[in-house]
Amino acid sequence: MVGIGLARFAYTPLLPALVSAEWFSASQAAYLGAVNLAGYLAGAVLARSLAARTSTRTALRVGMVLASVAFFACAQPWSFAWFALWRFAAGLSGGVVMVLAAPTVLPFVPEKRQGLAGGLILTGVALGIALSGTLVPLTLSWGLAETWIILGGLAAVLTAASWNGWPAAAAAASPMRSAALRPPASTALKSLYLEYGLNAFGLVPHMVFWVIFIAQGLGRGLDVGAFHWVLFGIGAVLGPVTAGYLADRVGFLVALRWGYVLQAVFVGALVFTDHMVVLVLSSLIMGAFVPVCVTLVLGRVREVIPNDPDGQSAAWRWATIAFSLGQAGGAYGLSYLFDLRHDYSLLFAMGGGVLVLALGLNLLLGRKI
Repeated sequence: MVGIGLARFAYTPLLPALVSAEWFSASQAAYLGAVNLAGYLAGAVLARSLAARTSTRTALRVGMVLASVAFFACAQPWSFAWFALWRFAAGLSGGVVMVLAAPTVLPFVPEKRQGLAGGLILTGVALGIALSGTLVPLTLSWGLAETWIILGGLAAVLTAASWNGWPAAAAAASPMRSAALRPPASTALKSLYLEYGLNAFGLVPHMVFWVIFIAQGLGRGLDVGAFHWVLFGIGAVLGPVTAGYLADRVGFLVALRWGYVLQAVFVGALVFTDHMVVLVLSSLIMGAFVPVCVTLVLGRVREVIPNDPDGQSAAWRWATIAFSLGQAGGAYGLSYLFDLRHDYSLLFAMGGGVLVLALGLNLLLGRKI
């Protein structure tokens, strides 16, 4: 909730306010969003090294503190470089928390409930999205600086609440024994990394363009666009626990394949129709899969590398790096494509096609050792 739900997604509803208040130009504000993604990639790459030099518990605590401080640091537009530094720091903290948190906690959860537990962890991300989308419009009436401070205060309270919750036992520290540790080099695992990056790419049309597509591309106005973003948030809140519960019963490989199918259908369908029922289902399902894809891939990593916390932690780090690369590449690539063609259907065609490719890779290589 702190590292991703607030530190990353609270910026999206703040971006128009930054431009309206003339803190930054539209292009500068957009670049600050890209800086945050760069920080996330850096955090994912450096997380294990930071934990190895200190401890997993320390790295997680520092990551959450850094995310909280970044909000307060952005409460005044002292300079673009200052703001970029702290948006990078917020992204870095999110990368560290995403890589380390789940592998630290899940070894303490019974095997039959790890899907549910993974879903609960990712529900925190979804709650952060929903909360920031609700809180920011309300607090902006008090002022932009006040909004940053309120978000920082909320993140600080959550950081304090979790401070003593991180395990300090050997099961949590063991995965960080060596910063150079590599996961088993199985074909299924390598395919999973690539699939996860492709899934991140396939989410971009909804994560970046969904509201503007409905409001302007379909000409249905901002109220309708905002309604679908609320549905997107509802899907994100309900999705992880539901998917984790089902994956505990059918297995993460089967659940992952059905996940690719559902996403490909409800991204690709938008190339052919803008019927309200399809838009509603697409909002709910793609909102759910923002956190659900993380739940399913994390569970699949633990299936491919059973009883090996070291290998699981290393594999999750590489998977997170793959996701961040797919997300950043998709955001920049599809934005460039839209600038060239101004065609929303082309964006959804690309997203759906990439998700079909992820499914094909899984069917071909998902079981190979």
